[in-house]
Amino acid sequence: MIDSVEYRLGAGDQLRIIVFGEEDLSGEFVVDGRGTVSLPLIGEIDAGGLTAREFQQAFADELRNGYLNDPRVSVEVINFRPYYILGEVEAAGEYPFSDGLTVMNAVATAGGFTYRANRRVVFIRRAGSDREIEVPLLAVTEVQPGDTIRIGERFF
Repeated sequence: MIDSVEYRLGAGDQLRIIVFGEEDLSGEFVVDGRGTVSLPLIGEIDAGGLTAREFQQAFADELRNGYLNDPRVSVEVINFRPYYILGEVEAAGEYPFSDGLTVMNAVATAGGFTYRANRRVVFIRRAGSDREIEVPLLAVTEVQPGDTIRIGERFF
């Protein structure tokens, strides 16, 4: 399960932002590839690497700087960035993330294993990391938003 307090925003995350009493400032926004969100009136605000709560505070602070006296802002992640799966699966590609996703669910979404797939270990590169880690392929191995999952080939 995604811990919304610790989850760090990144490119591709879709946010619902509500500014109480300010319909024109509220809506759904996407974190772009540079990690910023383009907001009405204010322009771009950095969101990449922040929690939803930190971003909420940063947006409220910007609104206090000459726009609103006491802004009440709510930020919620409504769609997480996708994950990627490649290697020995039938349909490698980009797939939408859902809370509670495991590697086995991801493989099933990608059409299942090929006959050459190594079903004992999986290689995962977490979003923001430059290295892959090898983990045992268990039914409970969790996927996080932005992960790249590689199913290797087995050796006979």
